[in-house]
Amino acid sequence: MKAYLSNRWSKVGLGLVIFGWSPLWLIVFLSEIGLWPDPNPNPIGPGLLFFVTFWPAIGCLAIGGVQVWRQRS
Repeated sequence: MKAYLSNRWSKVGLGLVIFGWSPLWLIVFLSEIGLWPDPNPNPIGPGLLFFVTFWPAIGCLAIGGVQVWRQRS
């Protein structure tokens, strides 16, 4: 796990996940527990951010995983 987290591609992928996915999941979580002002939110901005960062994040995480796997073998 330490080798995976030290890989540059993995760091970029995790950064994209944190930056791009957190706002949407935070709104979903807060609305579920009742702390968001709208009980049925329609977060367009965070949804678009999630959409734009989803596949690049998955790609970076996959490239990082393959690189770490190839270094270990």
